[in-house]
Amino acid sequence: MSHTFGVDLRGMIDLLSHHLYSSPRVYVRELLQNAVDAITARRELDPDAPAEVLIEPSDANADGVLRISDSGIGLSEREVHELLSTLGRTSKRDELGFTRQGFLGQFGVGMLSAFLVAEEIRLVTRSATGGPAVRWTADASGNYRVEVDDGARVEVGTTIELVPNRDAEHWLTADMVRALVTEYGDLLPVTVHVAGEAATTGDLPWSRRSDETGSDLTERMVDYGEGLFGFRPFDAIPIAVPTVGLTGVAFVLPEGVHPGTRQSHRVYLKRMLVGDGVEGLLPDWAYFVRCVVDSSALRPTASRESLYQDETLLAVRDELGKQVRDWLVRLDATDPERTSQLLSAHHLGIKSLARADDEMLRLVERWLPFETTEGAVPLRQFRRMHGTVLYVPNVDEFRQLAPVAQAQGIGLLNAGYAYDVEILDRLVAMDGAVAARQVQPGELLAALDHPEPLFDSELRSRLAEAGGVLDRHDCEAVTRDFDPVSLPALLITNVAGERKRDAEEISDDADPLWAELLSELVAEESTASQQLVLNCRNPLVRRLAALSDPALVELTVESLYVHALLQARRPMRPKDTAALNRSFLELLNRAVGDR
Repeated sequence: MSHTFGVDLRGMIDLLSHHLYSSPRVYVRELLQNAVDAITARRELDPDAPAEVLIEPSDANADGVLRISDSGIGLSEREVHELLSTLGRTSKRDELGFTRQGFLGQFGVGMLSAFLVAEEIRLVTRSATGGPAVRWTADASGNYRVEVDDGARVEVGTTIELVPNRDAEHWLTADMVRALVTEYGDLLPVTVHVAGEAATTGDLPWSRRSDETGSDLTERMVDYGEGLFGFRPFDAIPIAVPTVGLTGVAFVLPEGVHPGTRQSHRVYLKRMLVGDGVEGLLPDWAYFVRCVVDSSALRPTASRESLYQDETLLAVRDELGKQVRDWLVRLDATDPERTSQLLSAHHLGIKSLARADDEMLRLVERWLPFETTEGAVPLRQFRRMHGTVLYVPNVDEFRQLAPVAQAQGIGLLNAGYAYDVEILDRLVAMDGAVAARQVQPGELLAALDHPEPLFDSELRSRLAEAGGVLDRHDCEAVTRDFDPVSLPALLITNVAGERKRDAEEISDDADPLWAELLSELVAEESTASQQLVLNCRNPLVRRLAALSDPALVELTVESLYVHALLQARRPMRPKDTAALNRSFLELLNRAVGDR
């Protein structure tokens, strides 16, 4: 024996209000949706039929109810039972023609949204296909009744009355209803009157007028975007995807925003607002663009407040991303100054796109400034100066090495920011290995001059006395002559030493054969992972070579190490912090000890 599920209408209303719809305000959208569908259906039978919706707010009626009337196709008695009194019967809506192209409704739960603000719904309707007027009355307890009135003088169409819930009266007042109708239905191709005044325009703002030039349209769209979003856009880009009936405009933000900023777009479906915070319409890299679009084929979720993430939306996202990208290319070709302004504001998004797009890579290469030893210059200009782009992938390392590299006439680029290394790798893939390469600190060391032999011998004798100090910090001293003279020491990573240390750590846990192989591979490499490069032109280093007090030599060497460590902006280990405190206090003690 089969049974049917019972439905607790109050439970359904609670589900809708707390889990499906974000706010009771959507009741206006759902009622407008039903009215527009009905008008669309009637005009398929009679193209000259009237197309208007009249709304009388609760505070305009003596009985305190809200009335909404439409000139649509109306419903027969059978259709009232099928569409209004059965939850979610979308298959019946298919049979009756309410899910064909051009109709807004899909899910068969729209009328229930009225129970978010009403304790009772009354409906009077007459079908354009013939038959008597039908009255349908329902309450929030789940009870309804249907009455046929053969003698009633009712025009073709439908009138709905909402008796407000306690504490929900404000949702049905004139000011609130007018605001909600304008928000949700301003673009609808029917006239909606609220308390006798037209509340909709019916025009797509981005449609080009007959007397309008392209620049006029752009200026009008920029004004429209400013009124809508509260900022004056950098530019307004017409967008269209004919396969899904999508048209609209993309607004470029005038200032930079964080790449993690949530994308939010204003989306209409068949001219009814879906939402002004819809996500997923553009690729992630286009986070600096906000869209306003209308589509006839994108699928909304059951709440009609966002879009269904399906293959159609993915295809639309790719196509809109392509159109934004093509606009960038055109801007680069026609207005270099504005291109530079755009890159300055939204470099991260465009750099992200350049990782996979050749034309965007060339745009970035021409216009986007990078931090270099020559100042902030574009890649192409830097390549003309130095040929190969030599770069370091760490901001702190660049800032430590840049003064030394610049003094030696070596061009160095800071690739420590987001996407920089990936862009340089792609440049190499396009133009060959000569385009760019990463520089190891040891390469810079090789470009520095060796000191005069006699002085070098004296300095090394002093350093030998303080060898234990640097050993504690896994560091070895190297002597060189370099500019700037004001820099006493430079701390660089010794790649070979780091490799040997890593191999030793792995060998501790490896089997004997593998450990022996590792030891042979790195046997000739330095054991220190850091090198303290002392500048023999610096006055302090030169005085270090003349010191005779072993304790003062150790203190000076340790102080130079700590100073170089701070200059390199490296994380300080506990023993580094201890060395900083020890050297500072000892120097302070020596400075004031005899006074």
